[in-house]
Amino acid sequence: MSEPCIICVAITGSVARKSDNPAVPITVAEQVESIHASFEAGAAIAHCHVRNGDGSPSSDPEKFAALKEGIETHCPGMIVQLSTGGRSGAGRERGGMLPLRPDMASLSVGSNNFPTRVYENPPDLVSWLAGEMRTYGVKPEIEAFDLSHIFRAKEMAEAGELLGTPYVQFVMGVKNAMPVDREVFDFYVHTVHRLFGDDAPWCAAGIGRHQITLNEWAAAAGGHLRTGLEDNVRLDRHRLAPSNAALVERAVEVCARHERPVATWRQARAILGLREWGEDAES
Repeated sequence: MSEPCIICVAITGSVARKSDNPAVPITVAEQVESIHASFEAGAAIAHCHVRNGDGSPSSDPEKFAALKEGIETHCPGMIVQLSTGGRSGAGRERGGMLPLRPDMASLSVGSNNFPTRVYENPPDLVSWLAGEMRTYGVKPEIEAFDLSHIFRAKEMAEAGELLGTPYVQFVMGVKNAMPVDREVFDFYVHTVHRLFGDDAPWCAAGIGRHQITLNEWAAAAGGHLRTGLEDNVRLDRHRLAPSNAALVERAVEVCARHERPVATWRQARAILGLREWGEDAES
């Protein structure tokens, strides 16, 4: 298999703290530095959250604007993907950064259980977020925590609520949500191909120790990879990951084992149907 493999680095998220791993970047400056090192290591997508000074999650559009500017300055061409996840805001606050016109944004199209709470994505909020993404030319990444989310993405695509072919990411290993199960994974891949076509790109993310497992499965099956300290703060049970770039380097090694060249940012943009670097999202 020789198709280029896109690596997405999820650098900080809303949960991991420096007490979990000192390498977790919190400030915008720390995040930009971590993303730049990850870009140099082979990541083509930066999946971004922002934090307050005390490390708590935020959905402040000004913080997102500063982070986006930093990425575009220091990592020209890299795909900027901003999170609309529910841990860092409530209701329409979750989409307050979409007018910044990032290349992509995460979109959870249904609800599910998380370790200690319900991750609520009511239909009216999902439709509003999707509408904002269309308005500002932002391609959604469908974060699928359940099989029903893939089918919901298909319904939304057919209704014209999503831009282009949906880019579906399976998230496996969240407690109380989708387990890490190879037969389930294979069925999800089959479902994406059946609903969106054999050429539809997709990605997989594994939480905690399952990160490397999902990297291996996705690379072998023709999908794309997600790594980073948001999902996993360790290299193995004995060692903390020294940086996001170290996790990207490990993903690059996975690609090599499966004879998948690492996608450049140009290739990643072409695979995902994104605008050219520097092209205005309004055009």
